[in-house]
Amino acid sequence: MTDPIADMLTRIRNAIAANHPRVDIPGSKLKMEVARILKEEGYINNYVTKGEGPKYVIRVNLRYDAKGNPSITHIARVSKPGRRVYVGSEEIPKVLGGYGVNIVSTSKGLMSGKQARKEHIGGEILAQIY
Repeated sequence: MTDPIADMLTRIRNAIAANHPRVDIPGSKLKMEVARILKEEGYINNYVTKGEGPKYVIRVNLRYDAKGNPSITHIARVSKPGRRVYVGSEEIPKVLGGYGVNIVSTSKGLMSGKQARKEHIGGEILAQIY
């Protein structure tokens, strides 16, 4: 697999399309940080790790409202292995007029676009969620 982040986002997108309550994703530190940001921003209910050693799995519990509509309507990879997207702190775009979230990889770790703008840190835009 050449792009594990794109695989994670696709697994979440497919689980939401099939109305699954949760999805299992092969684990890594970077994917754990992406899941942490999704939880902090309120797009997923929770995430836990299952298993030990190098073959652990991240179980992501998806969030739906009372009518069964998912909280994530769009999740997409921005910076890809063939085309990296780097921005400065002033150039971080607002997603859906501020309603959505960018996931930015900075020198201080992964953070949301709002937090990166607040701390005046630029970086690579990994994904866009709303």
